[in-house]
Amino acid sequence: MAGRYATALFELARDQKAVDAVKTDLDTFAALLAGNPDMRRLVRSPVFGAEEQSKALAAVLDKVGIKGLTANFLLLVASNRRLFAVGDMIRGFRGLVAKHKGEVTAEIVVAERLSDAHLEELKSALKSVTGGKAVDLNVKIDPAIIGGLTVKLGSRMVDSSLRTKLNSIKNAMKEAR
Repeated sequence: MAGRYATALFELARDQKAVDAVKTDLDTFAALLAGNPDMRRLVRSPVFGAEEQSKALAAVLDKVGIKGLTANFLLLVASNRRLFAVGDMIRGFRGLVAKHKGEVTAEIVVAERLSDAHLEELKSALKSVTGGKAVDLNVKIDPAIIGGLTVKLGSRMVDSSLRTKLNSIKNAMKEAR
């Protein structure tokens, strides 16, 4: 279901030549969801009716400056009682945009925030692996990996995290007994 909504939004945005504007608005909305527990509750909770969700969402969208096609889309999703799946819709839209632009998205997990220089270095290294395609980095911070990083690019994954290395050593020591 989320894929159908994402595809419909992408086709409308492409027809109106507003793909980048819609992507920017959706990124703003996704950041709002990620940083605000009340907003997540509004989106996910079945307690709120479609009318309540639509009213609250309209006020929030107006406050953060999301207008036009993106605002209409999000309000339609709310009125159809599908707001709980908006995260999947946004991910689907991002995937369609990346495919349309010939970009590849890499999921990166690090223990702490990377500097801009390191991010650029990582981007250029991944660009050479993808045959020159532009690479969009989706960086997540997870202190549990202790150090190093994990990179997922398409179906390939490289895990050079300290946690994985320590677990490998632990398993090797158990087998040696």
